[in-house]
Amino acid sequence: MSSLFVIVVFTVLAHLGRLDWLLMGAVFLLMGIGLMSLSSLSGVSQFAFFQRQLIWAGIGVMALLAASLLDFRLFRTQSVAVLLLYLVSMVLLVLVLVVGAHIRGIKAWFEVGGVAVQPVELAKLALVILLAKFFSKRHIEIYRVRHLLVSGVYLALPASLVLLQPDLGSAIVLIAIWLAVVLFSGMKLRHFFFLVMLGAIGMFVAWQFGLAPYQKARLVSFIDPWRDPQGAGYQMIQSMIAVGSGKIWGKGLGYGSQSHLHFLPEPQTDFIFAAYAEEWGFVGIIILLGLFGVVLWRIIRIGILASDNFSRLYTLGFAALIFTQTFIHIGMNMGVLPITGITLPFVSYGGSSLVTLMIGIGIVQNIRINARRDVD
Repeated sequence: MSSLFVIVVFTVLAHLGRLDWLLMGAVFLLMGIGLMSLSSLSGVSQFAFFQRQLIWAGIGVMALLAASLLDFRLFRTQSVAVLLLYLVSMVLLVLVLVVGAHIRGIKAWFEVGGVAVQPVELAKLALVILLAKFFSKRHIEIYRVRHLLVSGVYLALPASLVLLQPDLGSAIVLIAIWLAVVLFSGMKLRHFFFLVMLGAIGMFVAWQFGLAPYQKARLVSFIDPWRDPQGAGYQMIQSMIAVGSGKIWGKGLGYGSQSHLHFLPEPQTDFIFAAYAEEWGFVGIIILLGLFGVVLWRIIRIGILASDNFSRLYTLGFAALIFTQTFIHIGMNMGVLPITGITLPFVSYGGSSLVTLMIGIGIVQNIRINARRDVD
């Protein structure tokens, strides 16, 4: 029995030694920043968010390790498994529209034992895997329009369901994932411009029929938030004040007046960057951006040095997911992008997002182990 235990321990340690610990370290530090920010918000009755996120972080770490043990080649070779994952995520998106809970004007969550679960997070990861699988088998024939149209259908299903919630931010992330995978698959330039035209038409249709009135007001107020400072422009104004008031060194942990005096809305999710920037200032922002840069660099490097197309496309799609959410979240917190209500990866409160992202990181780690040529 003792010898079996020793074998198991050495096997686990050997597996851990093969992981990319620079990537792991950056991810853990981002989670730590999120937990630290949520702990700081305890003065405004947000301590429950810190406690729950701490539990989600533990679950996320276990999910990461489990995913790193699951051979990624299952997704590359087993079409049934990939389609099943995609279909499950689509069924959940349909069900949430029927029986989901309304939270902040959006029907995007299931209430399970007092815990809100957001199925769109699974749909993002499922789309990355499905597109990587689809184009890795057709990279030589990517010039054929029918392949682009089929992949467009794979995108349109979740994007349409998400817009019905309505969740514009997540829909944009899904589109960014699709564009990243398609572009790096070798799409011709004329096909790209054709897709841009379709995208413009889609934006017009979404504006007319898909967006809720408050979302339209947010987009319009982005141009001049001071036109309605107590209404549609309130969130953006308070967020910009919070970011600017942090100055160089910040006000210090627990001393963010915008969040602690209830001026900043949703400081634990949609505006956690503003809450963090107010307390840690420009220096803290540089550290945060540097950590995201390390995460993206390591993910893309692992994909580039992998020996198969699925690995390259998956890592690029997953990197696009993280980059787009980070870019949109920080942009809307700084007043340079419209407010779309999207969280900051690894940092904002949210179990669905954190656990799904950790599973995605676990798959990246497995690619490093089983598909690398010379990853260092």
